Amino acid sequence: MPELPEVETVRAAMAAHLVGRTVAGAWTSGLRLREPLSRARVRSLAGERFTGARRRAKFLLLELSSGRTLLVHLGMTGNLVFRDGGRILHDHVVLTLDEGPPLVYADARRFGLFQVLTPRQLERSPWLRHLGVEPLSDDFDAGYLRGAARGRSRPIKSLLLDGRVVAGLGNIYACEALFGARIRPTTPAGRIGPRRAERLVEEIKAVLQRAVAKGGTTISDYLGSGAGGRFQQELAVYGRAGEGCVVCDRPLRNRAIAGRSTFYCTRCQT
Repeated sequence: MPELPEVETVRAAMAAHLVGRTVAGAWTSGLRLREPLSRARVRSLAGERFTGARRRAKFLLLELSSGRTLLVHLGMTGNLVFRDGGRILHDHVVLTLDEGPPLVYADARRFGLFQVLTPRQLERSPWLRHLGVEPLSDDFDAGYLRGAARGRSRPIKSLLLDGRVVAGLGNIYACEALFGARIRPTTPAGRIGPRRAERLVEEIKAVLQRAVAKGGTTISDYLGSGAGGRFQQELAVYGRAGEGCVVCDRPLRNRAIAGRSTFYCTRCQT
């Protein structure tokens, strides 16, 4: 699934190449995504001009000249790309623009979202209302993390993946940050002290910043755009179960925490 750095990479592309463009025509398959895909709403985009491109957690918010917002989530296999050559299998929205190639939303598994929302609908969106702090913001610091973890017996990895606490961190980057902070992912969140909380916050921000700079990670069903992300070349633990730790060479472990594969070193992470 595309995580925060992958979505931020798409947002940057939209900011650079979509903002200022006007929709000349709109087509949709009408097939249901995670929620119904409204043919009428998609067709109503004709004549709209894109005025901004933001990100909230793993959601793209593409602002329109009418005041409405295009809310997009890539789900497991979604892509939002500029592409010539006509419609192909799994294309669900194609926006012809006044200049350049069309903007295409494609999604093989159809777990994503593509919604055209009024300001009031955006404000009340159940997908956005209960999100926690952005991990790259100044609001995410050791004090905030310790406050969220205080008295919690759930594993720290589970807490980091709770979008109501940290918005959009993602499994890959939680694993990598916990390894960098030398914290075992099964550690009860409430047992993370001030120094380890500070180290963990620093690692989360550093891992995300490096991943954004590399265009994210190209894995599994998500192939990204163009050449894809390059951060997979720097993964220290994720997807490396049974391989030697880059620090101590002990074979890395993989176990499920809150239903997510979790990779770590039993020697380096305590």
